[in-house]
Amino acid sequence: MNEDEIRRLLQKSEFPRSNRYDPAWLLDGNMGPNPLWLLEWLTEALMIEPGMRVLDLGCGKALTSVFLAREFDARVFAVDWWTDVDDNWRRIRDAGESSRVVPIHVEAHALPFAEDFFDAVISIDAYQYFGTDELYLHYLTRFVRPSGRIGLVMPGLARPFSDGELPRHLSQPQSNGKVFWEDECASFHTAEWWKRLCGQCNRIAVDVADMLPEGWRHWRDSEIALERSGKGLFPSDAEALDADSGRYIGFVRVVATRNEARGYNLYDPALVASVEREQR
Repeated sequence: MNEDEIRRLLQKSEFPRSNRYDPAWLLDGNMGPNPLWLLEWLTEALMIEPGMRVLDLGCGKALTSVFLAREFDARVFAVDWWTDVDDNWRRIRDAGESSRVVPIHVEAHALPFAEDFFDAVISIDAYQYFGTDELYLHYLTRFVRPSGRIGLVMPGLARPFSDGELPRHLSQPQSNGKVFWEDECASFHTAEWWKRLCGQCNRIAVDVADMLPEGWRHWRDSEIALERSGKGLFPSDAEALDADSGRYIGFVRVVATRNEARGYNLYDPALVASVEREQR
């Protein structure tokens, strides 16, 4: 496949901002489905304003962090546990965003930030790895100021599996030998499931919980582009996604607003410090 064909797969009328980015840059920084598409969709429901302090939680190779800085003039803290912070810093500098993006290597349960520090927290294709824990969102909200926003996009389900049985096209090997549904996919849930989970946190109000229209198609096209470019980290899932055609697999978006509620969370490593501060 030549460059024009790859560009055609990655150019989407639904994502005009993302269309401005070099396909080679996107493919070189891939860690899954095109994260700029997912972030652009998220920011349709979560407005990022110039100068806002934003936590990009699970930023991968910092493509989304560069996008937030460049498109919205945000000050971004690019947090990830699985990527090399020096590599991310080089990528940020090369993109010309060294004054607005700070890369940090840290695990999602040990965030080194002050209470109420961020105007917004976003997480693209990462939250499903740690956020299904019923206590995690309560912990995360401590870093968001009152009236701040939290926005999440993750792979999910359009509906539960019939009779709880995994469909054959998701459980059987594709022609390349890859099986789509791996153990980690147990974290895939419906928008309604995520709305209920997030709604258990009394520090937020859930504003949006929905599915990306034609999300399966965008995911499939991203997989094909990666495969044909030779830059995919894993065997392609395009065949399974094409067979599914959105019956089950897609992307879920959740947007919430932090309220004034306070309270302790036994999951929070900063609990002792919080108690000591209030006792002074």
